[in-house]
Amino acid sequence: MIEVIHSAFGARPRVDPPSDADEETAETLAAKLRRGSGIFAQVEGRPAGVIVVLAVPDAAGTARFSRVSVHPDLQRHGIASAMVAAAEELAAIQGFQQVELFTRAEFPEFLAFWQHRGFVVDRAIPYGVILVKPLPLAIKVPTREAMVRLGERLAQLLERGDVIIAGGDLGAGKTTLTQGIGRALGSESPVISPTFVLSRIHPSAIGRPTLMHVDAYRLSSSYELDDLDLDAAVADSITVVEWGQGIAEGLAEDRLEIDIWTSPADVSAVGDDSERVVTFRTVGARWGGVDLSVLRGDDHD
Repeated sequence: MIEVIHSAFGARPRVDPPSDADEETAETLAAKLRRGSGIFAQVEGRPAGVIVVLAVPDAAGTARFSRVSVHPDLQRHGIASAMVAAAEELAAIQGFQQVELFTRAEFPEFLAFWQHRGFVVDRAIPYGVILVKPLPLAIKVPTREAMVRLGERLAQLLERGDVIIAGGDLGAGKTTLTQGIGRALGSESPVISPTFVLSRIHPSAIGRPTLMHVDAYRLSSSYELDDLDLDAAVADSITVVEWGQGIAEGLAEDRLEIDIWTSPADVSAVGDDSERVVTFRTVGARWGGVDLSVLRGDDHD
């Protein structure tokens, strides 16, 4: 991690006053990680990227990203974007509600990078600005039935034309969550994984929108998704796309992105009733002002 930090900061143009990153040692970094956490990326076993995540003193619920670094030899390969997304998920799971970071005024390209990923300028401070961003909502889900109930609560927020992209661990509960959505929508047919048929249509028996359930696991690009000719149906349905990251974003500018992971507190557990952590990330104006906290219900810790 020290190698990445020193290489990344050392490759940047000199600034005044200089960054203190070159003074970071294995001991000082280890002390920070004991107080917080971080992301460490590797490419084929080679150190590639670092983000340190720490609590902001006297700012309850706020995390700070620091030492954001990608090794110069591995830049422009999407590593930074992947690390930022992972760090946001990590901070959300740890209970933070927002994240902040500092960027230097001398590097407008860095400011543009963060703004493109949803960060906004909160305040100016000497030599740069502090950027902030709300974090995804994270909910711990203890059992399979609790996952179904979470899907039922989510369905109450959904409207015709909504698109959900669901990802996470294999077997984590994406279809189970969708079964809860289907139950609340009054789907006429059982909601089962559409892995082999790619998509299933579930009309509502109670006047709610049709549920369109898509499994993109076997698709390698958005072009293959286009071949399913879903566009016409999306506007009149509630669409859930499992394994849709990097493939299904073109279905809607406004969407809800959900990831389901085995809980870090329950890594030794297996089976349907091991604890999961579900994170919700909103994209687009459709979700502005929607209070996702109602999804917590009575099942979370």
